[in-house]
Amino acid sequence: MYAVEAVNLSKRFGKVVAVDRVSFSVKEGEIFGLLGPNGAGKTTTIRMLTGILKPDGGVARIMGIDVYKEPVRAKSFIGVVPEEANPYPDLTVRDNLLLVGMLYGLARGEIMARMDGLLKLLGLRGVEGRKARALSKGTRQKLLIAMALIAEPKVLFLDEPTSGLDLVSARRIRKLIRKLAENGTTVLLTTHNIEEAGSICDRVAIINRGRVIALGSPDELKIKVGERKRLLIVLNKPLKEDELASLLGAYEYRVEGRRLTVACEDLGEVMEKVASYARSRGAKVLSVETLQPSFEKVFLELIRR
Repeated sequence: MYAVEAVNLSKRFGKVVAVDRVSFSVKEGEIFGLLGPNGAGKTTTIRMLTGILKPDGGVARIMGIDVYKEPVRAKSFIGVVPEEANPYPDLTVRDNLLLVGMLYGLARGEIMARMDGLLKLLGLRGVEGRKARALSKGTRQKLLIAMALIAEPKVLFLDEPTSGLDLVSARRIRKLIRKLAENGTTVLLTTHNIEEAGSICDRVAIINRGRVIALGSPDELKIKVGERKRLLIVLNKPLKEDELASLLGAYEYRVEGRRLTVACEDLGEVMEKVASYARSRGAKVLSVETLQPSFEKVFLELIRR
């Protein structure tokens, strides 16, 4: 059984087709990214999956349950953190969690027990007595995630979870998302930070103009568009491009003074050739670095196609 299923989901607003037969499935405990340019249909798809918006066609399932045939049961498995959401500003961290827990129908004792674990998990210990308006943006984001987790949902939807956060706060949120997935929570997120999606997501679906144009792991999509690893080699002497042409003519490469970047599949073969070239010129290899393909470049290429 899949945690989330979209089967030919479609939605039209007047003459505009916002989502056109979108299909994908998300495994339990998976971090799944829904990516695409502005207006691609991501938010509309999320709203249909979470029961906020009724599709014109297709089926949305959460933990095998049809979101529109059994909405209450399906939604009991869902936690949602929208991009523009905010905790109640005049309530403390503790009272925000208590209020949301009561709205879910949980007993006070159960809420307090869960709250203790969430405060520890999200690094909110020590600020539970502060009002939400006094928290930093990163801490408010962690509180929103805690509020979504108080009912222990099987599936967590995160819309732009690190938008507007500083580098340290964004890193903490990514670390938290990984920890949630390790503990069995399925996470479906949207983000405009493509490199972030490439580093954190197990699989992604890329949507453009309402349709899924690519689906797979970031590495699978890199292979699909022909993106290769690159080898960055730095020597102690400037390189001569005319001499390298005969040596590396079969590869895509670039020379910048003492720096040589080569795109290739067999890194060992290239390294051997360059090391031999360096020895014949009385030069030394100072450093070697493997550069991973940019997922942002892959994303843009798939959108362009």
